[in-house]
Amino acid sequence: MPAPTAHSRPASHSGRLSVFSGSLRQMPRNSGAGYGCPHGDPSMLDSRDTPQESRQDTSVGTSQEKSKTRALHQPSSLTDGQPLSKESLNHALEFSVPEKVPKAQWDTPEEALWTTRADGQVRLRIDPSCPQFPYTVHRMFYEALDKYGDLSALGFKRQDKWEHISYSQYYLLARRAAKGFLKLGLERAHSVAILGFNSPEWFFSAVGAVFAGGIITGIYTTSSPEACQYIAHDCRANVIVVDTQKQLEKILKIWKQLPHLKAVVIYKEPPPNKMTHVYTMEEFMELGNEVPEEALDAIIDAQQPNQCCVLVYTSGTTGNPKGVMLSQDNITWTARYGSQAGDIQPAEVQQEVVVSYLPLSHIAAQIYDLWTGIQWGAQVCFAEPDALKGSLVNTLREVEPTSHMGVPRVWEKIMERIQEAAAQSGFIRRKMLLWAMSVTLEQNLTCAGSDLKPFTTRLADYLVLAKVRQALGFAKCQKNFYGAAPMTAETQHFFLGLNIRLYAGYGLSETSGPHFMSSPYNYRLYSSGKVVPGCRVKLVNQDAEGIGEICLWGRTIFMGYLNMEDKTCEAIDEEGWLHTGDAGRLDADGFLYITGRLKELIITAGGENVPPLPIEEAVKMELPIISNAMLIGDQRKFLSMLLTLKCALDPETSDPTDNLTEQAVEFCQRVGSRATTVSEIVGKKDEAVYQAIEEGIRRVNTNAAARPYHIQKWAILERDFSISGGELGPTMKLKRLTVLEKYKDIIDSFYQEQKM
Repeated sequence: MPAPTAHSRPASHSGRLSVFSGSLRQMPRNSGAGYGCPHGDPSMLDSRDTPQESRQDTSVGTSQEKSKTRALHQPSSLTDGQPLSKESLNHALEFSVPEKVPKAQWDTPEEALWTTRADGQVRLRIDPSCPQFPYTVHRMFYEALDKYGDLSALGFKRQDKWEHISYSQYYLLARRAAKGFLKLGLERAHSVAILGFNSPEWFFSAVGAVFAGGIITGIYTTSSPEACQYIAHDCRANVIVVDTQKQLEKILKIWKQLPHLKAVVIYKEPPPNKMTHVYTMEEFMELGNEVPEEALDAIIDAQQPNQCCVLVYTSGTTGNPKGVMLSQDNITWTARYGSQAGDIQPAEVQQEVVVSYLPLSHIAAQIYDLWTGIQWGAQVCFAEPDALKGSLVNTLREVEPTSHMGVPRVWEKIMERIQEAAAQSGFIRRKMLLWAMSVTLEQNLTCAGSDLKPFTTRLADYLVLAKVRQALGFAKCQKNFYGAAPMTAETQHFFLGLNIRLYAGYGLSETSGPHFMSSPYNYRLYSSGKVVPGCRVKLVNQDAEGIGEICLWGRTIFMGYLNMEDKTCEAIDEEGWLHTGDAGRLDADGFLYITGRLKELIITAGGENVPPLPIEEAVKMELPIISNAMLIGDQRKFLSMLLTLKCALDPETSDPTDNLTEQAVEFCQRVGSRATTVSEIVGKKDEAVYQAIEEGIRRVNTNAAARPYHIQKWAILERDFSISGGELGPTMKLKRLTVLEKYKDIIDSFYQEQKM
């Protein structure tokens, strides 16, 4: 496909959101495709020999009368005063009762549990411990439509006013997008890549791509043109959807190197000039009108649960990113059973309200916001693009979610914001907050499972903590989750002091998100919860303390790495177990505790195996001025450490500034320093602060198991770790190899001095 050429475009033309206006087309004649493989022989984990009578009939509707009587009139300001046509929707639904799918349609010759081909199919891991009936994304959405059609699905702000899209509208928009992709030439098992911040367009483009037989591939908005090129080329993207001109420019730079790319769709801003093969969202959706509903239905009918529908690219901390292929069954099973393990409620019981702000190119946000939302009829409200620069709390206050997920750094930023506000408040208010948090933390640590709260704890919550939670937007939030990276004990204790339990989950892109979950009924401090029912875990090569490599098995396990057979074989063994590369232990009740990455295990020159995470955690717990701590010592004679200080972030870029946080300034004052900036401490080697850190590290060493675990040298860096600096990945994970390379001279100096 040739790169686009520019023509003049009227400056006033914008495709943003007018796509939701006007008449939404009729629903299809046959919308019920999506039956999957039934229960199989557990010894073969295959479905081909299952008798026909064992099939479950999970039809959405059992009669045409069911469709006729549904009230689907849904006025919405999103449709600019033009409500959905009740008559056209009901008429279309009369013909949309799923037909029984013949057994032969789901017979596949696949024996392998993995593949590296985008058009490949795998044997599903169905056995007595995990017998649930497989189904496609379309079937999941169609069943949700039957139950939740009139409920609000997506919320977004337009001109400072919240607008909403119902599930009926969402479904029809996804179908229109699917037909638009087909018109642009989307081929089966090729990708639609999305490069943009979370939005309704991201959602219905993703669902539409799957409906059209394509694969949805998210790209981080912070990606360079070169990174975009690698992913778009590897996934054979036929269409790329972008939100802004800035993202469009990245694609225009690399278009000539993308032989599969046929078109780009832009939705938040119009392109600066009219270009061939570049469409506004409005133009794109109109293109779909030329594709018959029957053509889309035929594609939907042919889809199977063991086919790939999502690609998630790992952050590539070493080498090129790997394309993790997830099947329709991976998505639908995890959206249902993974979320149940986290106590996510169906809308019949309570409609969950969530705020979507974390990158959807990451599996945690995608499974939680997009796919689980559809499964249970949740209302998903979109934050502003500058959410992580400070506006998230405003959105939380307006939306008041019932369930919220954040990576540890997000919770840390909320903690720092509260600490700064407390430091600037009056003496009495500050003392009240500290008292309330102290009695509540003590209660939550000593009687975590008890519903009977002492009078002082209830008084503290009523007078102080409830108001803090309301100010944060968490007044109605019953479940607060975190994952994707370790969380410090300091942060967990802080939120326990606010009467906010943080529920951990554990999983990878390769497990479709959660394989372990915590919940209000499954919680143990510092653990990652219990294995999701229907999934399995085993620890291999355990040491004397019961710590071994975490290996996982179940319906969450990915199909394979796209075009990477060697990497796939490294990850999945002959029995189908996924080797995570993570080390951990299980307690007597089945709670998982992560101790670190096997690849990050430090093996000293003396042969001692040292997991860095517990030592780094101990240093940060002992010294509240420390933001990041990275242990060094692989193949070295002793351990050393790089430290960074807690500093304020630039509100525009989220990059670390030179100014210390309020908490860090308080630490300085407590130890006798007047420093308020990082440069004052590091540049002048502030004696009081350096002495306090040395004493803190000495205390950590005192508690160490043996001398080889002692930190003998350390240095404070001039700048905190950040995404822009390269030390952190998109989900704030520490990129240890990058740090080792970037600060090589400082690290070498630790050991050169030892030789002298």
